[in-house]
Parts: sequence; C-alpha cells; structure tokens
Amino acid sequence: MDLFDHALRDRMKREAPLAARMRPRTLDEFAGQEDIIGPGKLLRRAIEADRLFSSILLWGPPGSGKTTLAQIIAGSTKSHFETLSAVLAGVAELRRVIAEAGERRKLNNIRTILFVDEVHRWNKAQQDALLPHVENGKIVLIGATTENPYFEVIGALVSRSRIFQLRPLAQDDVRRLLRRALEDPERGYGGRKVILADEAEAHLVDVAGGDARNALNALELAVESTAPGADGAIRINLLVAQESIQRRALLYDRDGDAHYDTISAFIKSLRGSDPDAALYWMARMLYSGEDPRFILRRMLIFAGEDIGLAEPQALVVANAAAQAFDYVGLPEGIYPLVEAALYLSTAPKSNSALAYFQAYETVERKGVTEVPDHLKDSSRDAKGLGHGEGYVYPHQLEDHHVGQQYLPTALQGTYFYKPTGIGYEAAVRERLERWRRAQEKALGVTETTTLPTPTHEEAESIKRKMGFRSPS
Repeated sequence: MDLFDHALRDRMKREAPLAARMRPRTLDEFAGQEDIIGPGKLLRRAIEADRLFSSILLWGPPGSGKTTLAQIIAGSTKSHFETLSAVLAGVAELRRVIAEAGERRKLNNIRTILFVDEVHRWNKAQQDALLPHVENGKIVLIGATTENPYFEVIGALVSRSRIFQLRPLAQDDVRRLLRRALEDPERGYGGRKVILADEAEAHLVDVAGGDARNALNALELAVESTAPGADGAIRINLLVAQESIQRRALLYDRDGDAHYDTISAFIKSLRGSDPDAALYWMARMLYSGEDPRFILRRMLIFAGEDIGLAEPQALVVANAAAQAFDYVGLPEGIYPLVEAALYLSTAPKSNSALAYFQAYETVERKGVTEVPDHLKDSSRDAKGLGHGEGYVYPHQLEDHHVGQQYLPTALQGTYFYKPTGIGYEAAVRERLERWRRAQEKALGVTETTTLPTPTHEEAESIKRKMGFRSPS
C-alpha cells in the first residue's frame, strides 16, 4: 500500500457514515444480544479464547449486529480473516479464498475464517461449493443472513454450523448507542456541541424499531442538516427528529419470514376470535406494502376452513370484500378489508370442513372403489348394464329425503363430516342426525364409524402433501 492509498483509506474512514464509524470494536462495546454473547455465554467464550473452531450462522434482522459481531471476531482472532459478500462474489472468488486457505494452513498452519455476508443469496451450487471445505475444517464459516437459514441455507451446511439468532435491539440498547455517538469525540459528535432533546431521543429510539443503523443514520441526518445556534450548539428537537426518521422501517419481505410469520399471526388471530389482534396484524401488513389481494385471498380460505357452516355468510362477506376492493382500490378499499376481518374474527367458528381431508386420505388409502349401480349415470348404459336402476329421486318424497345408499358398499356406515353444535351448524347437525338414522334403518346398517376431524397438525401434513402453500 503506497502513501496515496493510505491517505485515501484514512479519508474514507473519517467520511464514513456515522453508523459505520460507531460500529462496536469489542464485545464490551457491543449492544444487546445478551443471550448469545453476554458474560459466560458460549459464543462469547469462544471469541475471547479465539477458539471458534466450528462454523456459525448469524441470523437476525438488519441492524441487529451480525456484521459487527463478525468484525469483532476478525479483530480478536489470530486466524486469517476473509470477507465475501454473497451479492457480489461468485464461485470464482470462493475458489480463490479456499485455495489460499489451503496453502496458508499447509505452509504456516494458520486457520482461515470466512465471513459471508447475506449468505442466503448464494444459490445451492455456490453453497455446495463451500460445503466440503467447511466439513474438513479448511474454512471456518461465519454466515450472516436476514432470512431463516433452515429454509434459505442448504441443510448440509446448516447441520455443520451452530445457528445464533439475533433479535432486534431493545430500546435501551438503541438509546445507549445514540448517547455513545453523541459523546465519542473520535468517531461521533463528542467534539461538537449537540443537544438532543429527551422527546427527540425517544422518537428516534421508538421509530428505529430495534435497528441500530436506522437510529444512527437518523441522528446523523438530524445533526448534519441542523444549523448551529448563536451559541454554537446544534439542538435536535422533536420536530427535527420526526423529519429525520418519519416512518418506521418494518422488516418485511414478501418472500421472506416476516411475510409468512405476519400472515400466520393474522390468521391465528381470526381463528382465535380476537378482532383487535386481527386489525393490528392486517395494519402491519398493509403498512409494510403487502398486496391487499393476498390478505383477501387468505380471508376467503379462512372463511371456508375455520368458519364453514357455523356461519355460512362468512364466505359471502369475504367474497364481497374481495369484489368490493377490486371496484374501489386503495385507500378507500381498506373498508371492505376491515369489515371482512371484523366479521370473520367475531363469527362462530367450525373447522368441520377439514372432514374433506379424511375423505381424501380414505381415497388414497383404499384406492378406486366401485360406484353403486343405482348412482351411475343412466343416460348411456341404463338398458344394457342397468346403470341408475333402483335410484329413488328424493324430491318425490314429502320431506325430500330418502334413506338410500350413496357411499361405496365397502364404506357404508362411514361418516366423515362431524358438524359442531355452533351457530347455524347446530341446525345442520340436528337434520343430519335425523337423515343418518333413517338411512341406517333403511339399509340395515348396524355398525357405523365416525372419523374424527383431523387435528391442525394432521390437516397441515395432508395439505402439504396435496400442494397447499398458504400459511395457516
């Protein structure tokens, strides 16, 4: 490195954003994550003793300290430390690092720690290229990811790594980082007279949402855009703070964990008959830019799966909301969404529609069974084969019901549907009991089997097998 390179590096270091300048350099400066790097914790002991021998995956939201923790490890280890960005680096760069790591280990017996930022962005082939070198110890991997590694990182790599989940920082941790930035004369604003009002600090802390980088960026914008007063002091009041960080940045990716976790919380709130929670999760999704039609589709599914005949109008309301939204659009289209969410959350609940999955499993288990002759289509083979012969048309009878056979003979006396005694379905149950008894008597059925409604876990397992993709 020549003199010009050194000067450029120093200038870039001085001119770096506040969040980069204030990045903690030691574990003692690190804020939050006490459950994984607090005193006496496994990861902290391994870092302090420079005994990080197995690969780790750091999983957490932006601004929670993943890259910072990796840099602290880089500054405290005697191993050679390499950094790659999965966004920019490909297999060629990875091969170079691996080849140099092999030479380094062979010639100088020095281990190589490789930090891969956003490791989830590498495709399967790129992750596979890393696997054998992690397995044989040539590389100790530190992977950082905002996505669930159990889904976004290949299983073989996950099984060879310890996963540490970082959480959004607590408000006290963010507050401590802001105050450190104001007091630090070397990297922060300690050399300038900056006065941050209590209510301004509270606003920055609250809206940052546990993201240290977000809070520090907002503080930097507030300081650098505010002219000093007559006394040379830069005063950051609530109005300036609000202008600097006007909208909370929620972690939300339509293909990521937050998307599925939030819609799952919404559905579970509807199912749990909690309209307040349902409104909150719906607001959070819409605030984060979720497609309202996705929420409407989920409510349509919910009306059939979790309400059913306990309140048949639920499906009608959900469908009307979907159509109304297409007519109106945002922002006024919020009203049909809200009405549907409130209706569904406060409606009586029944999951008896899950009886379908018992029928599906029976078809899969028993295979094709013969359709009874009297139920077959009589328009083609009535004369030659007797199809349709003996069928009684229910509307010919006074109460429009006849106790004749409808299931295949091998399944006679099997009942899939088990109506609840809730809402409208209570009347359905009463009618169905009467019809079933009449059918049993007419057919001479002495033994019946009522299959239990599948549990949530059983239904989810069957749905996954059938290709359902929606979270519930």
